[in-house]
Amino acid sequence: MHKKQQVLSSLLQRAATTQRSLVATQRAAFHASQTANVEMTCRDAINTAMCEEIERDPNVFLMGEEVGQYNGAYKVSKGMYDKYGPSRIWDTPISETGFTGIGVGAGFMGLRPIIEFMTWNFSLQAIDHIINSCAKGHYMSAGDLKCPIVFRGINGVSAGVAAQHSQCFASWYASVPGLKVVTPWNIEDLRGLLKASIRDEDPVVFLENEMMYGVTMSAPDHIMDKDFVLPLNKAKIEREGTDVTITAFSKMVGFSLEAAEILKRDFDISAEVINLRVIRPLDRNTIVQSVKKTNRIVSVEEGWPQSGVGSEIAALMMESEAFDYLDAPLERIAGADVPMPYSVSIERLAVPQVDNIIKGVLKACHGKKQR
Repeated sequence: MHKKQQVLSSLLQRAATTQRSLVATQRAAFHASQTANVEMTCRDAINTAMCEEIERDPNVFLMGEEVGQYNGAYKVSKGMYDKYGPSRIWDTPISETGFTGIGVGAGFMGLRPIIEFMTWNFSLQAIDHIINSCAKGHYMSAGDLKCPIVFRGINGVSAGVAAQHSQCFASWYASVPGLKVVTPWNIEDLRGLLKASIRDEDPVVFLENEMMYGVTMSAPDHIMDKDFVLPLNKAKIEREGTDVTITAFSKMVGFSLEAAEILKRDFDISAEVINLRVIRPLDRNTIVQSVKKTNRIVSVEEGWPQSGVGSEIAALMMESEAFDYLDAPLERIAGADVPMPYSVSIERLAVPQVDNIIKGVLKACHGKKQR
């Protein structure tokens, strides 16, 4: 297990320069008019959010493989075991079925567990607890049972770890009534959405992105407030535009913002970029209102195309008032419809890139304003 983490750490270090470059364009927009007072990584944003909630509420605790004395497989829980001890930071055996079941039981009894999966791919070992026990408990008990629990860990495409460790589960869990599914992008999302998730009365699936962990961003004062929370039902327009709407979540928000910069510079196309933030419940109104303004839409995600988040957004376009405003069909940019290749040389081809988003927008715009 440790050897595997060392390999992953090496790959992440090689990718760090690329990731820093990716967010460089977005930082100006991220600052807005606020004065930045803290520089932190996305990893630290998660860590500080969990620490503050553990200190705020004695019912909150973290449980998972290597989260304690090893400081977390990806060092997300670094220092938490030393600070809060084994009663609040629980190291577990390598048994997702076991510790997830314990966590769900604790949630039903009034505690607020944070369950960390080393990767969401491993959550499949515990999917019966998550769906059949946890998600359905409130409904099946006529409201008598609540399970305020957060399941969190890395989701989506990693680097060189092949098909069993590198896929997106957003649409999987978003199809389940009783769950909330959160897909943060930057440190504002990570702090505000994670703190809101821990305080929420419903079970929350919190899907982080490994490749963003080491990215450093600036945090305005309000983000560092201990009571800074974001609603678990609202998307955010990261960039306003008039010609086309781009919907994205997690790491693909950064790619979409980069594509929007190029589209404006090279093609004079004004793209509105929506950071979905939460996949269930999906903020349908923000998407519809944006499309009514731009008349075109491109959906971007790392996951597979069939039955993906983009499929749900396409259905929304057909079933809502947005349909009457569309000047072109929705374009879906998604991962290749194959298990993730192990070879780094072809892995990139299976994942949406900035140029794929640009081509999708140009197709949606029918070459509008192209030189």
